[in-house]
Amino acid sequence: MGRAPNNPKPTYPPLTPPLGGVELSRHVASLCRDAGFVAAGFAPAARSKWGPFLRGWLEAGRHGTMDYLARDNDLREEPARVLSGTKSFIVVADQYAPRGSELPDRSREERPLGRVARYAQGRNYHEEMKKRLHALADRLREEVPGSGFRTCIDTVPILEREIAVAAGLGWQGRNTLLIHPTLGSYLLLGVVATTLELPPLDDQRMVTDHCGTCTRCIDACPTRAITPYSVDASRCISYLTIEHREAIDAGFHEAIGDWVYGCDVCQEVCPHNSGRTFETPRHVAYEANIPWLDLIDVLAWNAAARQLAFKASPMKRANLDMMRRNAAIALGNVLRETNDSAVRAALERYRDDDSAMVREAVRHALGEA
Repeated sequence: MGRAPNNPKPTYPPLTPPLGGVELSRHVASLCRDAGFVAAGFAPAARSKWGPFLRGWLEAGRHGTMDYLARDNDLREEPARVLSGTKSFIVVADQYAPRGSELPDRSREERPLGRVARYAQGRNYHEEMKKRLHALADRLREEVPGSGFRTCIDTVPILEREIAVAAGLGWQGRNTLLIHPTLGSYLLLGVVATTLELPPLDDQRMVTDHCGTCTRCIDACPTRAITPYSVDASRCISYLTIEHREAIDAGFHEAIGDWVYGCDVCQEVCPHNSGRTFETPRHVAYEANIPWLDLIDVLAWNAAARQLAFKASPMKRANLDMMRRNAAIALGNVLRETNDSAVRAALERYRDDDSAMVREAVRHALGEA
């Protein structure tokens, strides 16, 4: 006899009686909550309203070297095309950091540390969200025979934030991020295209823009990448440290400060991320395993060290030379402030590094470029 699997896949009978309309939406929303998502909503399949803006943004080169953003724009403008027969989108959110969250104190650390964006401090959100959304889709396929689903986690070319706004999960703020009125903006979004018709629930109507006259995110951006409701990605620290796979223009080095992977400045200053009013604990998957990285260690990394450090982490997005480049830039900023001999010695060891990108960053950090 064959051995029964340790974790047999659950099966679900069709819904009896069959649900439709708002009742089906309530059922799906309940399943999303049971899956641990902090918010969920439904948006009808519709043409994007951001097509002209996106085309102008691309023509102006504000996507930097992210050439993939210039492809598949017909899909971004018609997101229903991701799945034949799409009628609705299920939109969910994970809370990856609580409102008012502070990075751990590093004042007693003897070695210089680099800051990591909060979304990347825990486990890989692509994997964490996808497995729960796949389980949701599998269940609904059985409960509603003939229904179809496609899960989209940051890799399918659709405008997730626009769809999330339509689903009532918040508004798109001046820094272009989705902001929920009580949860803030430390949110990760997942979208499921479905052939089910899922009308919005009464408490999931579109949220009006609450940014008002506030310009804190614009004023605080270290590289002046933000203008109202638009970001020049080619200037953004998150882009420069995560997506840009070449040498970083020296004019940005000082502004990068101690950020070694991503940047949270525009979210840290946002009043809607204040912890004064609402308590919003992060999902357990995103507990801060890597809030900081030792900059001298990162500069010395080889491929095996990077792989070990980034096991189950979304930071695998940045390759070895990029991380070492980022560490060299951050160490250069430390050196300018402290003239620390240990930092200088660490940089000098890599003045003639095999990687041209690392070599250039190190020499600039030492004031030699």
